Amino acid sequence: MLDCFLGQREPRPVVRPSALKLKNVVETGQQLLHDASAQAIVTWARETFSDGLVMSTSFGSQSAVMLHLITSIAPDLPVIWIDTGFNFPETYRFADELTKRFKLNLKIYQAEESPARMVALRGNLWEQGREGLDEYDRIRKVEPMRRAFEELGVRAWLTGPRREQTQFRRTLNVVEPFDGVCKVHPVLGWTSRQVHAFMKQHDLPYHPLVAEGYLSIGDWHSTTTTDGRGGDRDGRFHGLKQECGLHIPQSQAENESRESSGL
Repeated sequence: MLDCFLGQREPRPVVRPSALKLKNVVETGQQLLHDASAQAIVTWARETFSDGLVMSTSFGSQSAVMLHLITSIAPDLPVIWIDTGFNFPETYRFADELTKRFKLNLKIYQAEESPARMVALRGNLWEQGREGLDEYDRIRKVEPMRRAFEELGVRAWLTGPRREQTQFRRTLNVVEPFDGVCKVHPVLGWTSRQVHAFMKQHDLPYHPLVAEGYLSIGDWHSTTTTDGRGGDRDGRFHGLKQECGLHIPQSQAENESRESSGL
């Protein structure tokens, strides 16, 4: 593992990369990092994108792993949390605990439409099948994330999917283009065993609901307990899908590919 920390640098202007430049950066990253450690991947992203780099968290079951990993290298990095307004009470308390522990530079974004207004005008979207869930995710997650990217001048995004979690995530690369920014996955190749070992090594807490059988934790209305035999995310979205939309590009061609995969 890398133990070095990056030195201070003068801030650079935050400018979204052109399509050609983004392609070149992604290709370089893929060549350099295909078998690199998670620490080396984070360090490369910090060196490459400077103050255009952010990370996101859901304050989910194992979120302490990414928060520890990244803040140990880039303690001032903006951390985006998309708060849907429908999290478990335990999630809000866990978020407060981790924010204090890691002294997070937390940036909370929410949908422009309040939870009460959305339910009054659209009903319980999470009870309206796959289309309702997709609309819910667009309103409460995807739109706030796009707004966060615009307001924070994001050029690259550190996030924590792992290949073993879903069929879609097995198709991801460590570095890839995503809706005009560079998406970087430091723990993409980690197994559940590696995650648990890292948490034990660094005395990191699990989300409190893990002890009650929740292996993947999202909103209270679309998260259930699971035995994990079919995968950590089996308890999400009433079994209708496994991805909330934040990690899936929104172009028509990419969505058609996703639909054909059954995700």
